[in-house]
Amino acid sequence: MSDAKPGARGTTASSATLDHLVVAATTLADGIDYVATVTGVAPQPGGRHVAMGTHNALLKLGARVYLEIIAVDPQGTKPPRPRWFDLDNPVLQSELLERPRLIHWVARTDAIDRAAGGCLLALGPVHAMARGDYRWRITIPDNGTLPASGIVPTLIQWDVPQHPADTLPASGVTLAQLAATCRDPAPVRAALAALGLDGTIAVTFDRETRFAAMLRTPRGVMTLTS
Repeated sequence: MSDAKPGARGTTASSATLDHLVVAATTLADGIDYVATVTGVAPQPGGRHVAMGTHNALLKLGARVYLEIIAVDPQGTKPPRPRWFDLDNPVLQSELLERPRLIHWVARTDAIDRAAGGCLLALGPVHAMARGDYRWRITIPDNGTLPASGIVPTLIQWDVPQHPADTLPASGVTLAQLAATCRDPAPVRAALAALGLDGTIAVTFDRETRFAAMLRTPRGVMTLTS
């Protein structure tokens, strides 16, 4: 990831690449069942995020790319700040009662401070996190909301050699396309371009914000939606 693109405020943002998709669910079991039903493949247990009071399960989508199912951990402690990925939002939690939803994506960079500073939309401060043997830094807005309603990614930098997808079993599921709609695509597209991600997701105009991932699965091409 050595290419660079012009960013905001006179900085240069290090190019990022897709790291993982984020599916939120009311419970982790609900999310696992939903993804298994859509793809035909059951995600693997992940672990707990003690600092955020969440836990997850993972499905490999390719080399160092995966799908994360995330939910509030009922055995965890509520953090003193809003949880990441807007999980404390009562509107989102109400929607998750209907079904789990694709809410966001995360992009990997090897220079997170520079990349976040060069993005044209605020991604939030960089926080150090840990789960088991994994160590990473990640952008999290102070209010826990999703950048551009989830269309612009959270940034992550893995600070250990291993990546979560490295030890996941092959699933036969791969990402075919990411797409989104919103009322004002221009600033979103500019922010994605500043991160080197303009070719990763197609963003078009619509009155409603929507997010979708088309997946190649053992059952054919299937779609996860927001």
